[in-house]
Amino acid sequence: MARGPTPDGEKLRQDVNEWIRNSGAFDGVIDFDKAMQDPDDPLALNGAYDSGDHLHPNDAGHQRMANEVNLALFMP
Repeated sequence: MARGPTPDGEKLRQDVNEWIRNSGAFDGVIDFDKAMQDPDDPLALNGAYDSGDHLHPNDAGHQRMANEVNLALFMP
């Protein structure tokens, strides 16, 4: 059984992420996609953060995401 998105699903994911990052529709963005990607394969989850299914983060991945949150985004 294949894992991961279909080519169409990946294209949609990339398009949505691009819009979120660059549309100006948001006051701030926490880019978990960039934080979690494999530096050698940006379409893949970094192995250091992989729970084993190549989709969901392990404890280190959850910590990495928490570290990406700039709490100043939530201040007036």
